[in-house]
Amino acid sequence: MTRWDCPTLVDTPKRQEAADREVRMARRKFSKEFKREAVALLHSSGKKLTQVARELGIRPSVLRAWEQMVDEERKTGLTTDELAELAQLRKDKTRLEMEVEILKKATAFFARESK
Repeated sequence: MTRWDCPTLVDTPKRQEAADREVRMARRKFSKEFKREAVALLHSSGKKLTQVARELGIRPSVLRAWEQMVDEERKTGLTTDELAELAQLRKDKTRLEMEVEILKKATAFFARESK
């Protein structure tokens, strides 16, 4: 097979540039403090979101998500972790209430059967 038989095997500067960009933009983890500081920088700098994201080396969608996270924390007074824990506790409470109802019905059923 020659180079030209399969277009994906052709190395072009654009393909290489795209591959390099993907490596640079691979999933990275950022601390919550960094996220909060990035949002604070966005609000205090007066620059556009895309410009701040470019300066920080992140995608604009990531910075936008961080901004929403920080706004949600401000509105509720709870951190993202606390909100997640609260949601889990509510889910567990609903499940436990259902289990209690089932047990009450089973107890009543067996009480009637034993008479």
